[in-house]
Amino acid sequence: MFSHKVRLRLHEALDRKGRLGRFGVESVQRAVAEAVAAIPQLRRSEFFPFATSVIRDAPNRDDVIARVARATGTRLRVLTGEEEARLAYVAARRWAGPVPGPLLVLDIGGGTVEIASGTGDQPRVVRSLPLGARRITRDWLPGGTGSSKRRLAEVRRHLRQSLSVGPGVPQAEPGGRVLACSKTFEQLAQLAGASGRRTPRLRGQLSLTRLRASIDLLADARPRRGAGLPGISRHRAEQSLAGALIAESLMTACGVEVVEICPWSTREGLLLERLGVISPAPHRRAG
Repeated sequence: MFSHKVRLRLHEALDRKGRLGRFGVESVQRAVAEAVAAIPQLRRSEFFPFATSVIRDAPNRDDVIARVARATGTRLRVLTGEEEARLAYVAARRWAGPVPGPLLVLDIGGGTVEIASGTGDQPRVVRSLPLGARRITRDWLPGGTGSSKRRLAEVRRHLRQSLSVGPGVPQAEPGGRVLACSKTFEQLAQLAGASGRRTPRLRGQLSLTRLRASIDLLADARPRRGAGLPGISRHRAEQSLAGALIAESLMTACGVEVVEICPWSTREGLLLERLGVISPAPHRRAG
């Protein structure tokens, strides 16, 4: 019905400890004030302002939220990674249509990766792991480039080990669907599709084979040149190599050869529940 976007690039305002600096906080204050002013006929009872991983994971999160509230009168909420995964599943299930069956949902964010699976309107399993494209770029690929094949192998090893810790990640089930819900997957699919002959059957999909070919392309490209590649936007170019490596590791760990690109994610899941289209999950205490 209505969408208003202000691009912040908050990851550039983080210090080495992940704290959001004064410039970043002021950017959030301006953006919140602008967004609230732009909403037609705003009714506070229907307002759900929330922040994702840049603010959620910042050590000074509570101070940031308090300063934004004092400046704008709007108090941002934070959702846990598991709740974001659940809402992404809710959105993907609704987008996929009424066909029943197993569903696996993958979502690559800036700070975290969300995974959810189930057979009904609500997922049975949700996972959130600190393996987002911004985080992996900062910790492993500063500048967004793969300095060597050895470095790429180290990143892949780290991702593989991280995805195997604890109970592991849910697996794709025979006959089920796998939906990828993030701009990272969407742009990688556009890049992979442009690198070869696209057929109607492959539109809106990303195969593991095409993804690996794209990784080689991104590893050889500087971020500035990467922004000129098909599907790769300028503001995501630096994180595109990390995003591709995460997508590869995620698909491999979950036993997935092809994902379908879903344009809906956490935001749409939250809207669906707030509008009463889908009943919210029973309340669970945050871990």
